[in-house]
Amino acid sequence: MAKFVFGMNLSLDGYVDHDAFAPDPVLFGHWTERVRGLTGSLYGRRIYEIMRYWDEDRPEWTPAERDFAEAWRRQPKWVVSRRLKMVGPNATLVSDHIEAAIRDLKARQGGEIDVAGPDLARSLTEWGLIDEYRLYFHPVVLGGGKPFFAASRPPLRLTASDRIGKDAIRLTYVPA
Repeated sequence: MAKFVFGMNLSLDGYVDHDAFAPDPVLFGHWTERVRGLTGSLYGRRIYEIMRYWDEDRPEWTPAERDFAEAWRRQPKWVVSRRLKMVGPNATLVSDHIEAAIRDLKARQGGEIDVAGPDLARSLTEWGLIDEYRLYFHPVVLGGGKPFFAASRPPLRLTASDRIGKDAIRLTYVPA
């Protein structure tokens, strides 16, 4: 059975926004290694559309960005969307019987599957499917935007705290 992990970069006041701040080189390397170690990723539509950036090489990329793109392209992706009609390479569209399809994915796979997108994570939380939450806090206050927790969540128990890179703190929680 797969372990579903919801983890994202977020501001001190709890918002996710890939345009507002970026990981330093150490944290970026951490994300690359994390992606390499995953069984795959389960994406909501919006975050998948953002991540499609990594599908095509860009001449301005650094070697670290090329490494991340290579790791990202290699892993299987499942994209939950009722709007999309097709998805890119190494991706499977999940658009019907979503809860049943995700439960089946969890039962069929092993290892860790990254859950990406607060709205998708909200649904998986309501269905009791998130096994772990990893919050990567950055020293930025946004004052608004898309919250990491899109709705109420179960009581959580802290299992780890780690500093990664110069400024990020990762807090790891499991449902209590």
